[in-house]
Amino acid sequence: MRLNLISVAYKNVIGSLRAAWRIVSSIEQKEEGRKNDDHVVLVKDYRSKVESELSNVCASILELLDSNLIPSGSSSESKVFYYKMKGDYHRYLAEFKIGDERKSAAEDTMLSYKAAQDIAAADLPFTHPIRLGLALNFSVFYYEILNQSDKACAMAKQAFEEAIAELDTLGEESYKDSTLIMQLLRDNLTLWTSDVQDQLDES
Repeated sequence: MRLNLISVAYKNVIGSLRAAWRIVSSIEQKEEGRKNDDHVVLVKDYRSKVESELSNVCASILELLDSNLIPSGSSSESKVFYYKMKGDYHRYLAEFKIGDERKSAAEDTMLSYKAAQDIAAADLPFTHPIRLGLALNFSVFYYEILNQSDKACAMAKQAFEEAIAELDTLGEESYKDSTLIMQLLRDNLTLWTSDVQDQLDES
């Protein structure tokens, strides 16, 4: 329960900030396209404020994870959860940082997700919702941040197929969570595969 309470509290804050950043960035591109310089200055200023807030929230949760949550994680489940969470917040930084800061955030994301993946592979079943959630977010990282669509698709496909093969072992309490994440994995696979095909068609 504690795992989810902390995660949800931060996710609500970060979710609205990430949404605001995407909207502002989209407006900025449109205004730049219209050569509307006065508006561009205002929008850029607002975007930098949103980015500052995003940086602060991410720094806050990452500090909490490193100083308290990860060291106190007693079970494999909690360790995977917290390392995945650490990867998520570094990934959120990589979404808007540029240059060396983006590179550093991406490297930290990779290290955190890999740490979670190693523990999950050893100790959690294929159908475990936290293991599936890790595969979902790790594959999104490959697709959106590293632009490695083949690796993203392979990771999502493997996680989905491994879970499908063991679906009958799922307990009632995690069935809903696991099947929901499996659906998201499949949705991403469908979307990414069609994107890759579109790129091939264009070339």
